[in-house]
Amino acid sequence: MALVLGGVILALVVAGLPLGAMAHQLDLSDQSGDVVFLAGTAIGAVVAWHQPRNPMGWILLAAMGFFQVDTDASFYSVADYRLHHGTLPLGPVAVLLQPAWAPGIVLLGLAILLFPDGRVPSRRWRWVLWVYLAAGLLWLAGAFTVAAVATIGHHIQVDSSGNLQALDPGGSASWWTVIELVFFPVIIICWLASLAGQAASWRRASGERRQQLKWLLGGSAICLIGLLLAIRLGNKAGFWGAVSLVAFLAVTALPVSMGVAILRYRLYDIDRIISRTLAYAIVTGLLVAVYAGLVLLTTQVFRVHTPVAVAASTLAAAALFNPLRRRVQQVVDRRFNRARYNADQTVAAFAARLKDTVELHAVRDDLASVVHQALEPAHVSLWISQRD
Repeated sequence: MALVLGGVILALVVAGLPLGAMAHQLDLSDQSGDVVFLAGTAIGAVVAWHQPRNPMGWILLAAMGFFQVDTDASFYSVADYRLHHGTLPLGPVAVLLQPAWAPGIVLLGLAILLFPDGRVPSRRWRWVLWVYLAAGLLWLAGAFTVAAVATIGHHIQVDSSGNLQALDPGGSASWWTVIELVFFPVIIICWLASLAGQAASWRRASGERRQQLKWLLGGSAICLIGLLLAIRLGNKAGFWGAVSLVAFLAVTALPVSMGVAILRYRLYDIDRIISRTLAYAIVTGLLVAVYAGLVLLTTQVFRVHTPVAVAASTLAAAALFNPLRRRVQQVVDRRFNRARYNADQTVAAFAARLKDTVELHAVRDDLASVVHQALEPAHVSLWISQRD
């Protein structure tokens, strides 16, 4: 079933290419949306394949499927009602399927609420789930009712993105406006409450559960930052357009992090990823500040307007890179990657003791103890060459 659903979503992604061409909206230079859909589909299929009793994989697959159905239906609606004046076959069906983005959004929020095993983190947070489901079902019913009323009454009008503009928001569809005004604040409150619940459980958790929540919170942060940047820079061109594209692709961090956490694949790498990301971000910021400060100092204060000033600033920033990186990495590891920091400290202390030790048995016992402290293996075997 996981392979079948994954294949269906892949077929919908492929079908979106000719449908986009029909709607004159196909941009082969920007297929970031397809990349996000395929990444989410792959993660959902893998999770469903390896853990079929865990609903998280099926929820991700369903959400990606609904989003892709919405994309294809929007393309066909534009091609039919804006370019061919409603003469194409199955146009009303595309209009009825166009609100499929609504269940996709509801399912993504549900995945965060039920992470990582498909159950609410604690009984105290069950009210959030029931409120969320009630608001989501009401919103879904309203979205599809608007589409059905427009189709039955033959009042179908779509905008350039394929979104339905069937009813006057101030007239007979005022109830739908009220539902949306109620739905979005409720959904946002439920999402924030669920994240707060996950963060609270992270503070109490330990071991694998704690690492799983780190993956979720890290992926959520990257996804949110990327989405905000993509929205802010969406209309830019050139360099900022490329930044917007990369930022939108960062949305895939959420399903990828959820998949890693659920499957427990390289689960404990999250500490290293966080520490390395923070360290290089801090180093980059400091080096940019040093470079800019040196350039301003030489050109504005000392009035040295030659390429030598820029070259000297570049060499100074390059010379500072490795010492600064090592120092910043130690500080960040001490806070965000404590296991690595403690292991490094243990090995350094062992190396200092080794200089003054001449007894082989003492070295052997000390080495076994250090390995246990730093790596925590199931067992340790030490082989010593018997040479005269």
